[in-house]
This record gives sequence, C-alpha cells and structure tokens, in this order.
Amino acid sequence: MENTYRPRARATVIMAAISALAHFLLGKPALERERHYQTLRRATKHLGESGIGALDIALWDLGGKISGLSVAQLLGGSRWKLPAYASTIPGDEQSNGLSRPEAYADFAEQCMELGYHGFKMHGWKEGELQREIAMIQAVGKRVGSRMDIMYDAACHLKTLADAFKIGRVCDEYELLWFEDPYADGGLTIRGHQALKAQVQTPIMIGEHVRNPEFHTELVVSGATDFGRVDPDYDGGITGCYKAAMATEALGLDVEVHSCGPAMRHLMAALARSNYYEINLVHPVAPNPWQLPVYADGYSDELDCIGEDGCVEVPKGPGLGVQYDWDLIQRNTLEKLVVE
Repeated sequence: MENTYRPRARATVIMAAISALAHFLLGKPALERERHYQTLRRATKHLGESGIGALDIALWDLGGKISGLSVAQLLGGSRWKLPAYASTIPGDEQSNGLSRPEAYADFAEQCMELGYHGFKMHGWKEGELQREIAMIQAVGKRVGSRMDIMYDAACHLKTLADAFKIGRVCDEYELLWFEDPYADGGLTIRGHQALKAQVQTPIMIGEHVRNPEFHTELVVSGATDFGRVDPDYDGGITGCYKAAMATEALGLDVEVHSCGPAMRHLMAALARSNYYEINLVHPVAPNPWQLPVYADGYSDELDCIGEDGCVEVPKGPGLGVQYDWDLIQRNTLEKLVVE
C-alpha cells in the first residue's frame, strides 16, 4: 500500500520562503546564528515567520561541522538515547489500513510488541465525534494499561462541546495528553482554559504557534499543560530552544513535534521532554515524512527503535547524518541557487 499523505502544500510555501530569506545570509559570518535568527524574524514579521526553520537548522549543522561537535553537544545536551512513541497517520478508508477503531487497536498492539512505550492516535479528518470516541475506546481497552496513549485531534473536532465529550473519554482511559482538541486552529487561550476546567487529561497545544513569545504566552496563561516545539516550523533550533527554556523555567515539560535529526538533537538538550515522536506511521505503508536521502542508515521508519523502545541521537559533527548525494542528484527535479 502506498501512503498517499504528502505535505506538499507546506513544503511549497516553505521552499518559496527559504529562497527569499537566503539572500539575508549571503556574505554574513556563518556562526552568528542569533544575529541571523533575529534578522530573519524581522523580515518575516508580517508573514508568519515561515522559512526560518530550515535555514537555522542548516546554520547549526554548519556550526557543528566547523567545530567538530554535534548540535546536541553545542546545546549542552547529554542524552544519547530518546524514548520514542509511535504517532499514526490520520485515519483512512483502506481495508488493511486505519479504517476502523479496531484497526487502531491492532496497530497499537503491534507497536507495543515492537518495543514502543507510547502510542498516539490521529483520527479521521472529518472529526466525526462517535467515530473518534470509538477509536479512543478501542485503543484504551486494548493497550491502555500497558503503554502510554495519547490522542491528537489535529483541530478536526468541530466544536468545543465535542472537545468536552472527547476529553471525558480521554479521562476514562487515563491518556497522557489530548492534543490540538478542536477547530480553533490550536490557538485559543480562553477556549482551552474552559476545556481544562472540564477534563482531567492534560491538554497540549502550540503546534501551530510560530514564535517563542506566543509559545510562552500559552504556557503562562494556563492554556496548555505541555510546551510544544518543532524546529522545521518554529524558527529552527534557535527559536525552539528559546521557547523550550522559557517553558522549562515555568516548570512544564516540552515535547518536540515530528521526527528528524534536528528534532533528536534538540530533545537531547532538553531536561524535561518525555518522548521522541515517530510521526505519521501506518500498519503497512512507509512513513511519508521519512525521505530516503541518508547514506548512513538513519531512519525514522516504524522499525527504527531499539529493543529498549529508544532511538539514538546521531553523534557525528553537526546533525551527525550523511546524505546520499548521488541519489539526491538523480532525483532532483529543480535546482535553485541563491546568489
């Protein structure tokens, strides 16, 4: 089965932003990452700060290669193995896929047998209340007493009232967290405060926030129980580290969204981060987030964890991974040179 989930729209927007922002870096000292981060933020303040992440990650990778140290070491990190959870792709209608609540339960059990200690459900994009409830119940009954389970509504539930009802089901099965509950874009402070007053399950929002200031506001306001950062989208490693340090200083844990070398190095430097997300996995289809561009065996496929349920942080300079440039060049459709 081919996995048809492709984040093409986001990639197109980000690539356009990167090509525009890269001009600000030409001729500048490569190691002055903070200066470049602030410059790029000013340049994108009316545009949602899109495109900063990839450039910032590249600067950290370059800085590590110049110094001979990994990004995790540059950040002061000390964790070289990270506990991982399996995070599903949204539900589908395939007979051998995630088309039924019981299919999610089967997949959760499969992941547990592989060694995962955590499993997160992304439901169906329609956000149909009873179908989502049945999925949570099926997984909770099957593995809830044996592994951590989480639910990410991905803002597909239509109303706050739906989130109240789902939240009570999450309470019943003692979920570790309830993420991006309803169709507010994952941004509303008062709505999530109201939700937290009605349910016991910890709430996680912040995936759709793009800067350290707003991340911190969500935490300070009590709208979320966890920090949430993503180097691809949240100003790279620099922006994420700022948000993470503010969140840790306020006493909360910080969970890193999505998977990849930058995510592993960032998590290695965080004092309070519980799980590395192997995101968008599926019972039979490959991970659409995992591109076959590595020459050293690096992987974020479902089977990438060790027997202990952990992934390793690459220890080489920079991001610590080697790219298969021959494969990349053979499959290149378009090449852009910024000069």
